Amino acid sequence: MELVKRMLSGDSQSLARLITLVETGNDEVSQIMREVQPYLRKAYVIGFTGPPGSGKSTLVDKLTTLIRKEDLSVGIIAVDPSSAFTGGAVLGDRIRMQQHYLDEGVFIRSMALRTSHGGLPHTVGGVIKLMDAFGKDFILVETVGVGQTELDIIKNSDTVTVLLTPEAGDPIQALKAGLLEIADILVVNKADREGTNDMVTSLMTLLNYHPRTSWWQPPVLTTQAVNNIGSEELYQAIKKHKQTLEETGKLEERRREQRRGELLKMIMESISSRLNELVAEDGDFLSYLVKVEQGDMDAYSAYKEIMNNRTLVKKWLS
Repeated sequence: MELVKRMLSGDSQSLARLITLVETGNDEVSQIMREVQPYLRKAYVIGFTGPPGSGKSTLVDKLTTLIRKEDLSVGIIAVDPSSAFTGGAVLGDRIRMQQHYLDEGVFIRSMALRTSHGGLPHTVGGVIKLMDAFGKDFILVETVGVGQTELDIIKNSDTVTVLLTPEAGDPIQALKAGLLEIADILVVNKADREGTNDMVTSLMTLLNYHPRTSWWQPPVLTTQAVNNIGSEELYQAIKKHKQTLEETGKLEERRREQRRGELLKMIMESISSRLNELVAEDGDFLSYLVKVEQGDMDAYSAYKEIMNNRTLVKKWLS
């Protein structure tokens, strides 16, 4: 399609319009993705997650400056909370990145979280692909703020950077939330505050007790993003992780898992949608649901009968 051709030729306005089509689930999305597929796999994706207020946007801003000094291009995806009135992004994070607005080597896109529960909107993978095809060297993805279920960032990033603050609480909570399981690099930001040393020591101890891999030990770094202290060290750690991934073959392995997961997720979402339609429309299926709701039949028995009912299964998959 013409819009894709203009985007591939370097037209940022076409990129913005294509992103909007992907976000809104336009019927042309499959064609768009098919046409950009041959131009993928150049960009390196860095994910930033952590509690709200940990300084993710400010650190992304500082890293963007460092990357641009090496004459490399940057795409930024800032996931903002959804407006309660419009459903759109609040755009708060973009305020912290004003210095990059006029830089042609930087493309910033805010995305609304909407109804997603993993810290990222479900369309973020498509937006990453578009920025990749556009020719960005690095894509920085910032989540809205992480909780115990908001771990989608690992499914969309090559390097995951987890930000914490000295007052973030017991590091065991980070372990319980799964943050240490997904972190390739740990950053204690706002390190001028009291409790920084204790937080760093505790994190290093936990990492030693719970090593994730034999080929990479996540470093624990300290930064003061607002004062631009520690951002250079973080950038070097990111580059070291990238190099390690490439040398061990783990980068392609991680990306294969992500592509596989993307397909399976799409299939599961389609099946789930079809299942909801059956609940509303199919009398046979609804009869099982009513029996379980009223306590006349247990869920396990109903499930077994449904799966053995070839007519129902065909309707489900049709």
